[in-house]
Amino acid sequence: MTFALSNTARRFTRLALAVAWCCCTAQCASAQIKESGEDSFHRYGAEQVSRYRVGATVKARKGPVQQVLAMVAVPFTCAEQDVEIVDEEFSPQVDHVEYRPLNAFAEGGAQQMLITIPYLPGGEEASALVTFEVRTRTILPPEDTSSLRIPEKPDRELSRYLGRSPYIETKHAKVKKVLKEIVAAFEESGTEESDTSEEEQFSDWQRVEAIYNYVQDHVEYVEGPDKSAVNTLKDGSGDCQNISALFVALCRTAKVPARIVWVHEHNYAEFCLVDAEGNAHWFPCESSGTRAFGEMPLARTILQKGDNFRVPERPKERLRYASDFLIGLPVPGSGKPRVRYIREQL
Repeated sequence: MTFALSNTARRFTRLALAVAWCCCTAQCASAQIKESGEDSFHRYGAEQVSRYRVGATVKARKGPVQQVLAMVAVPFTCAEQDVEIVDEEFSPQVDHVEYRPLNAFAEGGAQQMLITIPYLPGGEEASALVTFEVRTRTILPPEDTSSLRIPEKPDRELSRYLGRSPYIETKHAKVKKVLKEIVAAFEESGTEESDTSEEEQFSDWQRVEAIYNYVQDHVEYVEGPDKSAVNTLKDGSGDCQNISALFVALCRTAKVPARIVWVHEHNYAEFCLVDAEGNAHWFPCESSGTRAFGEMPLARTILQKGDNFRVPERPKERLRYASDFLIGLPVPGSGKPRVRYIREQL
């Protein structure tokens, strides 16, 4: 937790918040609803409705504090999920609560709740809790994948999901070596007697599925600490975060846009292919448990999509997850407050 900002940094923070809020007012009003239609590539199944509470409590346990700003990630509105605020509980010391998007491009990103507490007397506790109604749909597999292709000329937004991210090494020699092995084994699986060309034998959907199959077959699911894609390869084991990072690293090395999806107590990966008209389509794949490629049979509360976030208050850091964070100023003679973040499925 960082707990001190210079006057210049504080002015920058207030300016950044003002700009971000102006940009996201239409998207992040108290009721957030997004309607999404279906097509042959995006079909949705059963809808799960749940309540999800997010917030923070701050206690000035070592004397008064001022200019406190707490940042908490909240459920994220996207094609397969609608989010609406249904209840708010703010203590009197909370001046206001706002919302801002982060990395809001290509149906990805995150949304942060910003809790502002101008002054908190010593010994007092302030809290801000928001309850969301979350409607998340399962994702059915596409009906026909034959026309889907790896983007040849990805635009600026898709290009963001092709580079290196924290824990995702796309240029590492070991990742490149394994990708070559996957491609070679995949191409050898075709019938040598066939008169069709390689492009006609294999679709790009199948090429990405070969990467998925390799990761599922060669990495054993084991609970443990977070580690990079390369270390997951070396160990041959990892949890859902590690497995997702490896799949994303291999996809990006193969020029397939991919990213991590962070859901309640779990994560998985998404990859992107384009149709004949060049329109981009994102497809999920399960990292652990029941095999699911290009579909998501379980509806989990989605919090963030992406793995390389920038936060205005932390300009020198690249974050694979827009984590909870607190900044503020102690009154002379006092110390850091105690903060507790709340994120729970009701």
